[in-house]
Amino acid sequence: MKNPYVFGFLPLITILLFSLSFSIFTMNKAIDLFKVIGVYSGMREFLSDLELKLFLVIILALIYFMLFSALKLIAETIHEIGMLFFSKDLEGKTISQARGGYVIFFIGSFISAIGFQSLQILLIIFLATAFVYFVYVIFKLSSSMSMLGTVGLIMFEFMVWSLFLTLVIYVTIKLYNGIVASLPFL
Repeated sequence: MKNPYVFGFLPLITILLFSLSFSIFTMNKAIDLFKVIGVYSGMREFLSDLELKLFLVIILALIYFMLFSALKLIAETIHEIGMLFFSKDLEGKTISQARGGYVIFFIGSFISAIGFQSLQILLIIFLATAFVYFVYVIFKLSSSMSMLGTVGLIMFEFMVWSLFLTLVIYVTIKLYNGIVASLPFL
């Protein structure tokens, strides 16, 4: 197809499918936790089993939707900054070439609906999809970039994502240690 907007809806559907898969997994784990700590029977006094599951799935899907949307925004920003530094394309043709990769994420999100019983399967599907998408985009963009520019783009994206993940892990550990330190010991 020649229409440049043919893949425009795929990121939204992809985020919705990944959000739904992760939220169903989390809902099952949350209900198991509610049963263990004794809250589930109290919640069942106000809501039926179906209403409680539906409520949890909607809330969790919204949280995951926000998370995946933020990750998509961050990823696109990092990628376009890298393209600014390393691409020779001044007209933006390479961006439209890479949009075909949205199908890769769509297929990965569709497959994730199968593996919603296991966090490991969900994470493997998500990370494998992201890796295949990255390889596809680099392959598509390498035709309009020099070898040095392609390597520079890969290194730039790798370094920025590494710094971002390191920062998130550091903040999470500091927050966890702060909460544990503030708990009263018996």
